Amino acid sequence: MPETPFDESERGAWAGCAAAYEAGFGRLCAHTVPRLLDAAGVVAGARVLDVGTGTGSAAAAACARGARVVAVDAEPDMARLATRIVPEACVHVAALPQLPYADGRFDAVVGNFVLNHVGRPRVALDELCRVTRPGGRIALTLWAAPAAPGQALLGRAVQAAGVTRPPSLPMLAPEDDFPRTEDGLVGLLRGAGLTDTVCRSLSWDHRTTPEEWWSGPAAGVATIGRIVQSQGAAVAERIRRQFVALAAEFTGGDGGLVLPHRALLASGRVAVQGRVVG
Repeated sequence: MPETPFDESERGAWAGCAAAYEAGFGRLCAHTVPRLLDAAGVVAGARVLDVGTGTGSAAAAACARGARVVAVDAEPDMARLATRIVPEACVHVAALPQLPYADGRFDAVVGNFVLNHVGRPRVALDELCRVTRPGGRIALTLWAAPAAPGQALLGRAVQAAGVTRPPSLPMLAPEDDFPRTEDGLVGLLRGAGLTDTVCRSLSWDHRTTPEEWWSGPAAGVATIGRIVQSQGAAVAERIRRQFVALAAEFTGGDGGLVLPHRALLASGRVAVQGRVVG
């Protein structure tokens, strides 16, 4: 299946960014991992796929539980770093919605924020169902909308600087999108045929520093980084100044940032043909 313009843009947004991601946004995204693995029923001996592994936080945690872990990422730089960080996992370069695995190979599949980065979420979820055995569980996290205040900080800085998203960074096509709410994510899972579906919100304060939080965009990490870097040095500096000003409302007495975030955690079970697994 050909990539969508959104998929192609995502490839560019993460190319060569593994170290910069690990030093900043990676710690934020790792917060949800323990509950993600619990929702997928990851236990010792389970065959687990971590899709969109990034630098391997979920894969590492699954290995620590004694699971047999395969991890994939579309970005070779991420896969290389994950291989070094989690040598006990089998890490491959592969991208949704086409995974190089047999039907029903895995007991559990986890995707930590991976659905935020695919152009056809429904098709991607169908592929995750294909590689999960009947009765196995799939668990996914997703950034909720509207964004929590801490998550929205960098975007607010871009807007305050008078910068708009460049046309070269396409949004998800409307026909491929879905509501980033508990009901919307449950509906997506049920539409893929998953049973025993549940979804809940996870809220937490991410503690960081202004320097660390700006380092991601400054290095071009993710879409926000591509927006910053596309503007040239003078405009990027204007965005940074707006970030510093807006960050004051999240700054504690020690000078660090306390950034409220909210994500959705959903899971479901692949049905056994002819009956529902409870």
